[in-house]
Amino acid sequence: MSQSRHHRAAAPPLEREDSGTFSSGKMVTAKPGKTPIQVLHEYGMKTKNVPVYECERSDAHVPTFTFRVTVGDIVCTGEGTSKKLAKHRAAEAAINILKANASICFAVPDPLMPDPSKQPKSQLNPIGSLQELAIHHGWRLPEYTLSQEGGPVHKREYTTICRLESFMETGTGPSKKQAKRNAAEKCLAKFSNISLDNHISLTNLGHTLGCTWHSLRNSPGEKINLLKRTLLSIPNMDYIQLLSEIAREQGFNITYLDIEELSATGQYQCLAELSTSPITVCHGTGISYSNAQSDAAHNALQYLKIVSEKK
Repeated sequence: MSQSRHHRAAAPPLEREDSGTFSSGKMVTAKPGKTPIQVLHEYGMKTKNVPVYECERSDAHVPTFTFRVTVGDIVCTGEGTSKKLAKHRAAEAAINILKANASICFAVPDPLMPDPSKQPKSQLNPIGSLQELAIHHGWRLPEYTLSQEGGPVHKREYTTICRLESFMETGTGPSKKQAKRNAAEKCLAKFSNISLDNHISLTNLGHTLGCTWHSLRNSPGEKINLLKRTLLSIPNMDYIQLLSEIAREQGFNITYLDIEELSATGQYQCLAELSTSPITVCHGTGISYSNAQSDAAHNALQYLKIVSEKK
């Protein structure tokens, strides 16, 4: 069994032979000017190993991003001053490994192999399918971020966030891989109910998808209407749980981002991001990260309570 190879690089420019082939492989049908991401995607499509990109690190203070790409058993990372550059460098590093491995070529698979698009949906890879959907419509590639990890050792639960343009879905599972797959499936399910024209803008699509102020004000949902009647100063109220219940009912996701720096008064800080339209971000502080999350959830509930009231 082949072992996974991990390579980190701010990769050098991709070298090609004049014929348009890679030195250790067959023709990859690459046209001049194609980006490393496009070249690697073509290879992945032909070998049934669609590359998957994940954001490993981003620094808001010093613009630095690290992306990991997985294609088959090869794992590479790239760094750059933008997400796009980091992805390109990760793809370049993966291509360089493929070029160096004489046993790997870029030949088109056997035409007798089954066409993935004709296989039952249960056998498809939702992560790869979502990436193909993004490429087909000219969107940015989906990004996956591990947001939570908890539970006892024998029963771990992971939560992964899938972002596609301005949309976000959360998936959970007993492994990181399953959580990522579930997040991708939820994104695909959201778009499957809509007729998408080629190169449709997700900015325009946002007006018909997701939770908006208008939908909150006119929602018949039990939880959001309970919020309108609830005093948010009741002792021992579980703000995180209440916000989670409203999110499930209204169809938006919540992401908690713990801030490493303490506040000016020495308290822990947290941001709660709601995937409403427009996206809502609320700040919270506390004597611990859990208290800061609860405070951020409380402030988010206050915001929802205000905007959901009919004018």
